[in-house]
Amino acid sequence: MTVGRLHGKVAFVSGGGTGIGAATAIRFAQEGATVVICGRRKEPLDAVVAQIGAAGGKAEAVQADVGNEAQYTAAIEGAAARHGRLDILVNNAMAFTYGGITKMSTADWHANFGTSVDGTFWGTRCAMKLMKGRGGAIVNVSSICGTLGTPWMSGYSAAKAAVINFSRAAAAEGAASNIRVNVVIPNVVETPAIAELITNEKSRRAAEKLIPMGRIGKPEELASAILFLVSDEASYVTGAALPVDGGRSAVLITALE
Repeated sequence: MTVGRLHGKVAFVSGGGTGIGAATAIRFAQEGATVVICGRRKEPLDAVVAQIGAAGGKAEAVQADVGNEAQYTAAIEGAAARHGRLDILVNNAMAFTYGGITKMSTADWHANFGTSVDGTFWGTRCAMKLMKGRGGAIVNVSSICGTLGTPWMSGYSAAKAAVINFSRAAAAEGAASNIRVNVVIPNVVETPAIAELITNEKSRRAAEKLIPMGRIGKPEELASAILFLVSDEASYVTGAALPVDGGRSAVLITALE
């Protein structure tokens, strides 16, 4: 019998009820990990746990707001206490506001940072303490908005850029303890958040026209990249920021017609 790449490992995935987080949790469980997912809404978390369980995997859900330091830290520490260890953390949860700079309130600006930046910091700090002496892998999910200027999303863009450089610093600090920290950088992916922005076929075609591969990404494709980065196959990879974007970040323009 083939042993999964994450056999015997304990993984924690934030924002695990939908989209990239749900696909990642399912993929980890398929590879033998015990997976703990967290998020603010109980129903989608329970649905993912049920799906994993029906396929013979091991998973549990914890309701927690990643933008709340006490809740998120307690969720990660509790998972490690129940399962005896923490090997993998995926900081995937995010929140964003949409609008022009001149009309953006300070509150809306700050709203982009609470989950994406503060939550990533709290989760990474907590995980590094738990992983010290044993090692582990952390993947932080950024966005192409953090590498390319994106109008009407300045706060989100700034937050996701911060995630990338914070992760490089964390990788440098964690390396001596065999704690690897990497980033995946998605473009447009079929998630509930994207569904709010791409609301019709015209906007979908416009988005796809900018992508060299000509299509929007799938959550499972991001999950496969995250799986690689947390697996032993990436044992010498840390501080990397991996675009998983259909080639979008590689080009200045994709079509002239």
